[in-house]
Amino acid sequence: MKVDIGMTEKERKKVADEITNFLADTYALYLKTQNFHWNMVGPQFFSLHVLFQKQYEEMAEAIDEIAERVRTLGFYAEGSFSAFKKRTTISEENKPVKQDDMIKKLVKDHELIAKKYRPLILLAQEHHDEMTADLVIKRLEVHEKAAWLLRSHLN
Repeated sequence: MKVDIGMTEKERKKVADEITNFLADTYALYLKTQNFHWNMVGPQFFSLHVLFQKQYEEMAEAIDEIAERVRTLGFYAEGSFSAFKKRTTISEENKPVKQDDMIKKLVKDHELIAKKYRPLILLAQEHHDEMTADLVIKRLEVHEKAAWLLRSHLN
């Protein structure tokens, strides 16, 4: 069935492609945060273990919301590791990482997402897609706050 929400198919496709990239980066950061949660050791174990869990649980909900926005725009929401790997700019961690390095890597990734997707707000607004712009604004606020909370654990 045709999607008729006040945007052309070309406009919806352009926004959906960027939202799909956002979905891939969010999923990759979710997975990295959960990995660090599982493998946390060190003097701040408890506080960081809890913080990482809160952050990855929040991202799990966001992943669903972002994917649903792609569907609302009328496109397939990719959901495989291979699809996400092709789109993400978040690096994988597949070896043990020291506690401070975990924090630094997560700060860098949250800040990367905040910088990378700020232009998506304007792209969505240019296509009169305030719902996507609102979603991205709310998500970037979460990423900026997450980076700040993580930075506060460093000297």
